[in-house]
Amino acid sequence: MERRNKSLRALSELNYIDSLDSYEKADAIVKWYEEYLGNSKIEEFDLEFQDLKRLEELMFKNINFLKEQKEIASSELINIKKMRRFLKI
Repeated sequence: MERRNKSLRALSELNYIDSLDSYEKADAIVKWYEEYLGNSKIEEFDLEFQDLKRLEELMFKNINFLKEQKEIASSELINIKKMRRFLKI
């Protein structure tokens, strides 16, 4: 029962994270991962089929979101480096 409650709490938190703004969302995803998947496996989640489908949807959505954030951060870093070279700092 405890495993099921933890799984439902994880899904609930992931649903909440999905509604956050970009910067808050990225940080929250990392914290969620560390809490629920850092020391355990996804196979340990005890969810019903519909809940598993929702978890799958959110996981893929968040993976794609993090990939986009990585590209944005990389682009911003390149622009900052160009600006520093221009200003000769």
